[in-house]
Amino acid sequence: MHTRLYRHGVLEKEGFPIEEVSDHVGDPENTVWFDLCSPAPEDLAAIGRELGLHELAVEDVFGGPQRPKVDIYDNHLFIAVYGVHVTGDRFDPVEVDVFVTANALVTVRESDRFDIGAVTRRWDAASRLAGHGVTFLLHGLLDYVADTQFDLVQDLDAQVEALEESLFEGNVRDGRELQRTMYVLRKNATRLRKIASPMREMLGTLLRRDQDLVADPVMVPYYEDVYDHVLRTTEWVGEIRDMLANVRETRLSQQGFRLNEIMKRVTSWAAVIAVPTMITGFYGQNVPYPGSGQPWGFWFSTALVAVTSVALYAVFKKKDWL
Repeated sequence: MHTRLYRHGVLEKEGFPIEEVSDHVGDPENTVWFDLCSPAPEDLAAIGRELGLHELAVEDVFGGPQRPKVDIYDNHLFIAVYGVHVTGDRFDPVEVDVFVTANALVTVRESDRFDIGAVTRRWDAASRLAGHGVTFLLHGLLDYVADTQFDLVQDLDAQVEALEESLFEGNVRDGRELQRTMYVLRKNATRLRKIASPMREMLGTLLRRDQDLVADPVMVPYYEDVYDHVLRTTEWVGEIRDMLANVRETRLSQQGFRLNEIMKRVTSWAAVIAVPTMITGFYGQNVPYPGSGQPWGFWFSTALVAVTSVALYAVFKKKDWL
């Protein structure tokens, strides 16, 4: 359980029991934040009644994964965003639902894999803006989510560039490993795109001038900065998907070229072997050929085999077929 109380832009209290929230919310000079991690439905319903949250918004928390969005109700906003938990080379989205009232911010985390401590540290680092109340708290949360996604897309881009360079190295990695790496990168890029792209629309709604809960003119440039990060992340993810498609096409072209090289060499060796086979086959028939039954015939056929084989090998080598 995480709780904070701000009064006139100053952090006065934190870590207090959630039962005290109703006492603090009643004062419009206070700004209250509290965090719930995997709450029981009845607990969130009780809080919803206390803060006057719409029943549909409360149901959305337990209604399965939500698309990143913002829903506007009479006295509050409901926002769904996603952090990303990285396990090895796998991206796991973690849903965070947010209720925004006039002087309270409620965060409901799907699990503790979302680092809420990083959000509080961001608030503390920008405490000079705390006087803007809920607008300040919401910005810190969204800024952390957007920056985390931006950092991940930077890391993805570096991995894809390294993958591109490895395609033309002398020691090309194992084909199965390369295929798995491309699959993981494309899957992570797709997951990141699904949670980053809808945030553009969500932030666009928050920046609209016709809603009052997040209409602080001082904070608007900060929200526009978050919007810019989200826009860059979305565009960058699209570029990464294109890069991965190019890597796949390049890899297929390399495999086709290598297959042609192998077939060319196999065919050349088959031609080299075919001539001696033909000559010795002629001399093995019951038909008299020059030198048949004579010692010089053996040496003649042997010399013919050697000369033609060396000649074919030299011609194919010159053409780079061997």
